[in-house]
Amino acid sequence: MTSSNVERIKERLDIVDVIGSYVKLDKAGKSYKSKSPFTNERTPSFYVSPERQLFYCFSSGKGGDIFTFVQEIEGVDFKGSIKILAERAGIKLEFEDKKTQDAREKLFVLLDEAAHFFQDVLRKNSEAISYTEKRGISFKVADVWRLGYAPNDWREARSYLLKKGYTDGELSQVGLIKEAPGGKEPYDTFRDRIMFPIMDNSGRVVGFSGRILHPNDKAPKYLNSPDTILFKKSDILYGMHVAKTSIRRKDYAVLVEGQMDLIMSHQAGVSNTVASSGTAITDSHLKRLKQLSNRIIISFDSDSAGFKAANRTAQMALSMGMEVKVALMKEGKDPADIILESVDSWKTVLKNSKHIIDFYIDRLLAQGVSGRDLAKELSMHVLPYIAELQSDIEKSHFISRIVKETGFKEDAIWTDLKKIESRGAAPLKDDSVAEKKTKTKTETAQERLTSIYVWQKQTKESLISVEDLEKEIMRIGEAHLLSEFQNIVTDEINKSLFEIEAYYDKKEALEGDIKELLANLEFDILNKKQKSLSSDLQDEKEDAMQENNHILLRIRELQKKHKQLNFTKLEQQ
Repeated sequence: MTSSNVERIKERLDIVDVIGSYVKLDKAGKSYKSKSPFTNERTPSFYVSPERQLFYCFSSGKGGDIFTFVQEIEGVDFKGSIKILAERAGIKLEFEDKKTQDAREKLFVLLDEAAHFFQDVLRKNSEAISYTEKRGISFKVADVWRLGYAPNDWREARSYLLKKGYTDGELSQVGLIKEAPGGKEPYDTFRDRIMFPIMDNSGRVVGFSGRILHPNDKAPKYLNSPDTILFKKSDILYGMHVAKTSIRRKDYAVLVEGQMDLIMSHQAGVSNTVASSGTAITDSHLKRLKQLSNRIIISFDSDSAGFKAANRTAQMALSMGMEVKVALMKEGKDPADIILESVDSWKTVLKNSKHIIDFYIDRLLAQGVSGRDLAKELSMHVLPYIAELQSDIEKSHFISRIVKETGFKEDAIWTDLKKIESRGAAPLKDDSVAEKKTKTKTETAQERLTSIYVWQKQTKESLISVEDLEKEIMRIGEAHLLSEFQNIVTDEINKSLFEIEAYYDKKEALEGDIKELLANLEFDILNKKQKSLSSDLQDEKEDAMQENNHILLRIRELQKKHKQLNFTKLEQQ
């Protein structure tokens, strides 16, 4: 990709519009503010500057431009953010010649090539087409999700990709081939499988999941790509690149297990569905979903494995402050089966979903469990969920329901709950809490002045003369100091820009602080000079003595000036 892609996107897209499509922004002077999309904060500390086309989040310490924001919110790399924003801007990306692409980009192209190969093979294979049609997937939908078929041959995919100019090393890097024993040629990882390309949040193929077409005892039903430099099972949810907009709009996500469940759900109009692809749900998965919505409906298979997976996922999600519901399905049925029978039935299942705690209470009562057995079941399977809730009001709501339904004493239930919490079942703490407790670095006079200098140089309506400020900086530290001011742009400076923009609303206040900061900066520089002369002074070198006397005289003048500035400030208060 060429650098012009970035420039063209920035010309077309405004940062306020881009970020405003993810979070609600409110005007705050020249900037906009919001609650952080990265942490669970109550007071808005996320700022967006339309003038500088930058954002900064004081809660998490993250900041940057539209590309940085999309990388953080979507969980993609820089090139992934370019792809997402280019689609939004209606820009066709310009690609460099293949020879100049970096190694990582070449692997993305390789996986895309492999997906095309599997798609072409599927179109020519009547059995594979018959299978997808039998499962209720239309040819059009199969094309949208880029479904393919890996031929029942040991090395057909490998041979095709080698002819395209790729190497065995590159095929191995992305998990498309495996090493053969006895010095034989490597063979294809996926054979005789319906292929589901797994895509990252920007829609690029990063791996595959293959469902065997002709089952046999020697091969697993489903086979996923191994973790690679492009694909991490713990980070990517199948279908997220399509579902993310709908999840944000509908304000809840539907989580299913398999790819067929997801595709059928989307085909049924439930476009806010994502799938775990048979892998365990992780913190990373849930954090990604939480950035889009705080609500989730879990609809895993009704067998024991699905039940355990839903149980673990629910507990993790509750500990993160999410609202968790469970969709109830008939035993032996999965979402794809239900949708194949009736789209309306699937929508009814989702509509009748219950909060995970209500689900367990209702389940125990429906089974007729009572007395001591009921108390034991509640303590083992319901109270741990209540312990994960972050809100005491919510805890009280569910405990009141248990008291009403069972007749157990409320005090006894609270006592058991406290015991569970003390054993470590209490909600996980937000990462930002630890961050806020870390000691913050004191801002130096030079850092503050640099922020003011950058701010006034960038703003359309400056409050001071930037030229006069540059002259003062030159006087204090000559050209090299001005060069430092002009070239230094750190995260701390970017953070400070948002603070000073809100703080300095009057020209007089800014001018007064600049005088003090310049005096402090000169004082610091002269002190450093004096210390560096110490060895020469001990040797009583004449030049060093003269320079030292000059420095001491200037330091006394600055100390006097500093006292006058402080006295003036006191009079103004």
